Amino acid sequence: MEQRTLLALMAFSSLIVLAETNDQKPAVEIYSLQVDCKVTSRFAHTVITSRIVNRANESREATFEVELPKTAFITNFSMSIDGEVYPGIIKEKAAAQNKYDSAVSQGQSAGLVKITDRKLEQFHVSVSIAAASKVTFELTYEELLKRQLGKYELLIKVRPKQLVKHFQIDVHIFEPQGIHFLETDSTFMTNELTEALTKEQNETKAHILFKPTLDQQKKNSDETLLNGDFVVRYDVKREATAGDIQIVNGYFVHYFAPREMPVFPKNVIFVIDRSGSMTGRKIEQTRDALLKILQDLRQEDHFSFITFNHKVVEWKSSLLPATEENVASAAALVQTLTARGGTDISGALLAAVGVLDKAEGLPEHSVSMIILLTDGQPTSGERNVEVIQENVQKAINGKYALFCLGFGFDVSYKFLEKMALSNGGIARRIYENADAALQLQGFYQEVATPILMQIEMQYPENSIEGLTKNNFKLFFEGSEIIVSGKISNELDLLPVEIKAQSHTSNLTLKEEANVKEKEQVFQNQRYIFGNFIERLWAYLTIQQLLEKVISAQEEDQKALEAQALDLSLQYSFVTPLTSMVVTKPQQQEELANKPTEADNDKPSNLPAGASSKRLHSRMPWEDDAVAAGARGGRPGDRLRSEFQTGINRRMFSTVSRFRDAIRAQPTANGDPQLLLQLPRQNERICLNIDKRAQTSVHLLSDPEQGLTVTGKLGDGVNHFVQFDINYVNPPVQIHVYTHAILVSHNNKNNWLSWTTSTSSTIQGLKVSVEKERSVTASLPDTVTVKISLVRFPEDFLGLYFLNTDRFSDKVTGVLGQFYSKAQFGSNSNNDQRAVERLLRVSGSEHKISRLESASEPVSCWSIDLTP
Repeated sequence: MEQRTLLALMAFSSLIVLAETNDQKPAVEIYSLQVDCKVTSRFAHTVITSRIVNRANESREATFEVELPKTAFITNFSMSIDGEVYPGIIKEKAAAQNKYDSAVSQGQSAGLVKITDRKLEQFHVSVSIAAASKVTFELTYEELLKRQLGKYELLIKVRPKQLVKHFQIDVHIFEPQGIHFLETDSTFMTNELTEALTKEQNETKAHILFKPTLDQQKKNSDETLLNGDFVVRYDVKREATAGDIQIVNGYFVHYFAPREMPVFPKNVIFVIDRSGSMTGRKIEQTRDALLKILQDLRQEDHFSFITFNHKVVEWKSSLLPATEENVASAAALVQTLTARGGTDISGALLAAVGVLDKAEGLPEHSVSMIILLTDGQPTSGERNVEVIQENVQKAINGKYALFCLGFGFDVSYKFLEKMALSNGGIARRIYENADAALQLQGFYQEVATPILMQIEMQYPENSIEGLTKNNFKLFFEGSEIIVSGKISNELDLLPVEIKAQSHTSNLTLKEEANVKEKEQVFQNQRYIFGNFIERLWAYLTIQQLLEKVISAQEEDQKALEAQALDLSLQYSFVTPLTSMVVTKPQQQEELANKPTEADNDKPSNLPAGASSKRLHSRMPWEDDAVAAGARGGRPGDRLRSEFQTGINRRMFSTVSRFRDAIRAQPTANGDPQLLLQLPRQNERICLNIDKRAQTSVHLLSDPEQGLTVTGKLGDGVNHFVQFDINYVNPPVQIHVYTHAILVSHNNKNNWLSWTTSTSSTIQGLKVSVEKERSVTASLPDTVTVKISLVRFPEDFLGLYFLNTDRFSDKVTGVLGQFYSKAQFGSNSNNDQRAVERLLRVSGSEHKISRLESASEPVSCWSIDLTP
């Protein structure tokens, strides 16, 4: 899969401003938006400048959002408001975070950077500006472009959200090796916009300028066409066999990417998770990807499959050559893959190592690798992740490369990443998008063509300081090796020697670089920025130190982090060890932290090094209301907590005494999804909905309250994963998902994160998020709705209603009917020991059964409904 250098631009006024503005021009107008990108020898320096004016007669909020590559480091940010500059200051993360945590506890807003996509993270800042005032936002970041599948790619995602008088994307590229090819592309380009694009190119330089006028931007009178991707792709010429060395101010960088070399045969074992959590779309996309990957195997390759849930199944006892017949046989297996059961990652990986260890008849010069795909944490076999990592590393013992693909967010990415890096591979998260199958295929293409093994880049030891990684286990066609360092002694010539194994022989390649001649190449300052090779060296060193931390022993981690921190502060990089403190007017401070892919995991409630055995996690009703939402595990483990007021306490007191009863006697159609207290009756209902009828359920509607609530059941799971709350006055829709909350008002959307405590009020309706716990919607004289989040082992939502006496007699819906139209049948009303009773709801009679224990009264009555 091609890794793109990604940039997305969004600078726009707040939702309230847009909602209140009816003029042709927005009250808060972006009158200038410029992207200035200089790429010098793969190192990209990007400056984004947005200028905004408040044309309203009162203070308004201006928002600046930029989506930048995950692999980039922010180096500078500033706001200039009416001539006064508010700079961002980079500090050690631990110190900055302690001060910031105190500010957050006092109600100030959240951090400025978050992961938004598999390749993107978003920088977001808002500031209030007075009437007729102007603000200029400027963000700078740097990144070393990574060559994949034979090209570098710069992608600018353009979304200004309004017409911009002065809009410009200005890209300069300087590649001393020479530009082999250059192309531009766009998803929003029209004939009119094409006229705004100019491209100039010579042997080593290229200039791309996109500068559309207002008329060219217009989709209609006030909408913009600029909404999509603007892409620049290129590669460089490669003549020297030993690569190309470039030198500036005593620092060198060496690029090595040989071409036209024979490909090693591969011995690859695909280890595929088929546990229950892979059911549905994931297993379908995995099948689709594997069928395509099978077709890409070369005839000289050998391969096999191991599939696993709580049991490990070897397709064949040995690896098979990738003949047409064997590939067809494997395709038949792939098409039968189904998902159920637990997750024995350890057993599957050790089985794969065993197959490679005993393999016979493999090509003498070949590359052996294991590709693991899993979407969860170990729940069967060995469950302690540290023990798994140790056992796998001991078994592989440097003989094979292990690549770990984590499907979705239930995996422990840190676990997979450490295991991969410790065994000569890499980890990659596969995002649960429509293109997940393409992500899987793309990753395989990256590792499908190994052309060198055991690469060692040698430089004069006494003349080089701070050398970056110079030994590499594998080199794949279409990629690139980069080594950098500082020349410590006066040298006229910088020699380099490369030793490696190719498919046909052992290679030794030599090259010498004339230091003075190389220095002369970069005299044209228009195409470079400062000491760019020195900054490239610092960037690459920090990246590699942080990578070493992942797989290092605990006693070595602090020393590695200290080195990376010193460089981050010295060169002003926002890395996982530093923070940028942004001070806004009125001395309010916010932090820009660098998130990592591991930060994107869903909370698992597992302490470091702990087993993945099921731990107690907070249930949806462990707050202050009657709950409507139960978990898809054993209900006896869940019907516990302490309700805070009145009847809720009495309900809990009864329910919690019946864990054993409910554990022993689950309902006929699965565990209860909804739990509620009947009004004016000392009875509880465990309600189950037949999801075969529909996944979206109309739960409650009260026309006098102006309130409607619907819910969506998860695919293949027995609990709710989405609730939608609709209010008539004010006209607000709240969509609550397990990953985020969307508040819509007057056709304007505002996304809220579960990772931050926050609140907002829209015409009296208060929406409050308690970090990683709940979201509450409250309106005076109206029933309060509260939705709770549970993260482990699967994400799900619980629903509560407070002040239920405010429901009118007109309330309807699967839940609503119980608040006005539920009565026990008279023939069984006095029989407190009855096992079954009749319940009349909305004119229908339902036979209900109780969940009990031998020594306690009834806990709740179970009822199954089909909406």
